[in-house]
Amino acid sequence: QVQLVESGGGLAQAGGSLRLSCAASGLTFSRYPMAWFRQAPGKEREFVAAINRRGGNTYYTDSVKGRFTISRDNAKNTVYLQMNSLKPEDTAVYYCAADGTAGWVTPTREDDYDYWGQGTQVTVSS
Repeated sequence: QVQLVESGGGLAQAGGSLRLSCAASGLTFSRYPMAWFRQAPGKEREFVAAINRRGGNTYYTDSVKGRFTISRDNAKNTVYLQMNSLKPEDTAVYYCAADGTAGWVTPTREDDYDYWGQGTQVTVSS
């Protein structure tokens, strides 16, 4: 079965950096658009970033543009989220997700993603 396992979360100071990884198994990774979402306490889960099958196109929510970078290594079945210039408002559980339709369109809506990891906590202190 499909498994997505996030790692790399933790505690960072404002202005610092973290790199999240999501290792995928049970699927032909290079066929699936991938994304990162996050959920802060008391808030709904929101889109953060997405990347198409080959990694040539990326998409970001406005609040992270210029600070976060999504990338993927299809040889390693892994998607990454490099987070720089972290802010306290970035504090959330971060989830990676795979779009099970394996299409050429890269969605940004939560409902379009079929497979989810368990999440990794990111806490940014001021």
